Amino acid sequence: MTRLFLFLCLWLSLWSERVLGSVLAIDYGADFIKASLMKPGQPFDVLLNRDSKRKMQSTVGWKHNDRLFGQDAASIAGRFPLDSFSSLKFLQAAPYGSEAASFYASISTADMVQTERGTVALRRSDGTEWTVEELIAMQFAYVRELAESTAGEKVSDVIVTVPPYYTQFERDAVVDAIEISGLRTLALINDGTAVAVNYAMTRSFPTPEYHVIFDAGASSIRATVVEFSAASDSKSKVVKDATQITVHGIGYDRYTGGTELTRRLRDLLLNDFQKRYKRDISNDKRAMAKLWKEAGRVKTILSANNEAQATIESLAYDLDYKGKFTRAEFEAACKDLKLHYAVPILEALAHSGLKLDNITSVILAGGASRTPMIQDAVKAAVGANKLAFNVNADEAAVLGAALHGAGLSRQFKTKAIRITDIGPYDIQVSYQAESKQPGARPRTINSLVFPAGSKTGTKKTLTFKRQDDFSVKLAYKTPPLRGYPTDFLEAEIVGVGEAIKNLTEAGATDPVIKATVMLSESGFASLRDAIVTGEFKDESLTGKLKDLFGKGSSSSASVDETTADVGTVEADSTATSSSAETSATAVSKKEPIPLEIDTKFPTIPPMSVAEKRMGRDRLKAIDAEEASKRRREEARNTLEAYVYRLRDLLEDESTEAPFVKCSQSAERKAISEKLAETYAWLQEHGDDATTMEYIDKRTALESLERPIVHRYKEIEEFPQALNNSQMWNWSSRLFLTDARLNMTQELEAGLPTKYTKEELDEFEKVLKEHESWLDEWVEKQKKVKMNEDPVILSSEMRARAKVLENHLQKLYRKRTPKPATTKKSSASASSGTASTSAGTSEATSESDTASAGSSSSTGAASSQDPHRHEEL
Repeated sequence: MTRLFLFLCLWLSLWSERVLGSVLAIDYGADFIKASLMKPGQPFDVLLNRDSKRKMQSTVGWKHNDRLFGQDAASIAGRFPLDSFSSLKFLQAAPYGSEAASFYASISTADMVQTERGTVALRRSDGTEWTVEELIAMQFAYVRELAESTAGEKVSDVIVTVPPYYTQFERDAVVDAIEISGLRTLALINDGTAVAVNYAMTRSFPTPEYHVIFDAGASSIRATVVEFSAASDSKSKVVKDATQITVHGIGYDRYTGGTELTRRLRDLLLNDFQKRYKRDISNDKRAMAKLWKEAGRVKTILSANNEAQATIESLAYDLDYKGKFTRAEFEAACKDLKLHYAVPILEALAHSGLKLDNITSVILAGGASRTPMIQDAVKAAVGANKLAFNVNADEAAVLGAALHGAGLSRQFKTKAIRITDIGPYDIQVSYQAESKQPGARPRTINSLVFPAGSKTGTKKTLTFKRQDDFSVKLAYKTPPLRGYPTDFLEAEIVGVGEAIKNLTEAGATDPVIKATVMLSESGFASLRDAIVTGEFKDESLTGKLKDLFGKGSSSSASVDETTADVGTVEADSTATSSSAETSATAVSKKEPIPLEIDTKFPTIPPMSVAEKRMGRDRLKAIDAEEASKRRREEARNTLEAYVYRLRDLLEDESTEAPFVKCSQSAERKAISEKLAETYAWLQEHGDDATTMEYIDKRTALESLERPIVHRYKEIEEFPQALNNSQMWNWSSRLFLTDARLNMTQELEAGLPTKYTKEELDEFEKVLKEHESWLDEWVEKQKKVKMNEDPVILSSEMRARAKVLENHLQKLYRKRTPKPATTKKSSASASSGTASTSAGTSEATSESDTASAGSSSSTGAASSQDPHRHEEL
């Protein structure tokens, strides 16, 4: 029973931790990071950073050995161009020679190197290399620290928004960064879908509505056609207060976003400087970093004004740069992009099979949607009456993701919003057909399992008739982007021959391999499991009779040989032959035999467990080093503040100052000498000292000041402690007097007494000892000077008074004993006696209560009596 009880306690504690867990949502953009924390009892809102800003820049950098995040990291790019890393979203799982890597090189001053996996890593000025996953993991860990400081508890579950066009490679890179940061992936959600969730939070849809979520961010432009309707259950019955969100089509342009606009404006500034000063600074990394920063500022101004002034001090060659730019010049430099802005909307409509007339509104989201030229392009394509600005362009995605994550965790009661999303690419299964003749060249079979637009969260079953182990590849039908491979997963199905042999020996006929392929809610395609199964004839008498009479109408259950080699794709696990299903032959199915699946990544592999562990260890080492630096700085700041405070106390030579009153001249002299020594040490060795040296120096000073502080505190606390002790003496004396009087009256009336003589004598003894001790030591304390140590401590006075108080409370709470019953002489006499006894008992109880109340009241009154205060 003890073990069971301990197990239940442990289970309840773990369960309560899960119930009280928080959910973190992160909208990771190329320019900014937005985060939201869902925690029971906390308002649902965007998470603030340490500067109380609602969004932070997606930048991590180093200033010498100090790591910086957000605006601090971005602001040092002009001085440390090789140590400030921004716009890392473009490099997630990007091959080193891909179009994405080339585009990043055109906007960043960072030094790119190739990793062993073929992806991109960034090298600092000191030669340290960091993978993109590790750098993004640092930013995720930074957001996690903000969330934990806000929540007051550990945060582990996270949901992250991703663009709908992200490939399996890029989604793996996001999950790798999450795991390196110490978080756990709850889900990935497409950012357009997250905006749709935010839109549906406060709305109901009695009739279906179609909207386009137009998300213009820094990295790209995405359009998502979404249907909002009332949710229904499996019986097509409408669920109350539930909303169904169904994605029907997506369109995107990977590089026509806010970053491309900033790049065009930076080139305008660069060309203007080179034309004016006849000097090429395109290879000057510091100058290019300064131009990029100023271009971002000017772009923001031109979004609301017709002209803006660019100003950069000491851009290059000690030359200050100033230039004026108009919105017309900026738009002229981007005129070729205007044709691209509305294309994602048209693509999304084409994929969904809908027309513009079916669309209720085009909801604008994303920071770049505020750019006038983008708004004009969308307005020209869909009409001004279709544009809707009814969501927060910056925060809609992260708030929608947080609400969806809260619904997935099942720890929050939120509005029921169901999501049905789609995959953006054609995914096919490739495998080699079994050779019919030895030495023949094997054929590669490609079977489309998830066409573009397939619903996420679905699975399909592949049926193979094989005798030996074989491999299955999952690949995109066409390259998703220039420089990206098509194959992303290879699964080798092992143990086929032995499993078929065992199944055949058990009496199975026509054994086949069934493999399940799944497209998860987060957009990952995988081979989930593979089994060998077959049919077993019923050998019972009933089965044989059914087999005998049904043989004439049955057909063979074997599959055509060609089909068996190629394999069949099924929405669910079904029989191999439809004629066999309708056959009258009775069969009994036995348990299938699971097969082992060895998964490999043929092209761009995600980080291995060892690589992720190494990345996490590197981050932990940096975190530990930074924590040590913070402790050292705190210890130094504390010591310096303490030195200045002591110096101020010593310089105040007023005789009425508490420090002077409670200290002796020798003590002040010792503190002054130690203070001078510590101050000189700070000036000479303060920059190189360790944390423990700072603490030791402060401890040495505190040991000299501690007696003075102790005297001052005792002088402050002594009157209150003395008043408390005397109050309990007074209250106890009154209680004792009343108790003895009541006991005498009860004995004379022949009634049982509430207290015995021994109890009152013992209480009186305790009271006299406390009174005697208090009088003796108070008299001694009166002879002690203010700069001398007290002979009696206020803590000891409170402890002794507490003993007296507990003794008094014990007696006060004692119940009045019931009177003894007498023998019955008659019913009436018995009744009368009982009534009299009860009345006497009640009177006695009331008397005791009144006595105790009187005692307490008197004690309280004595503490408020000014004459009593004067006497004390």
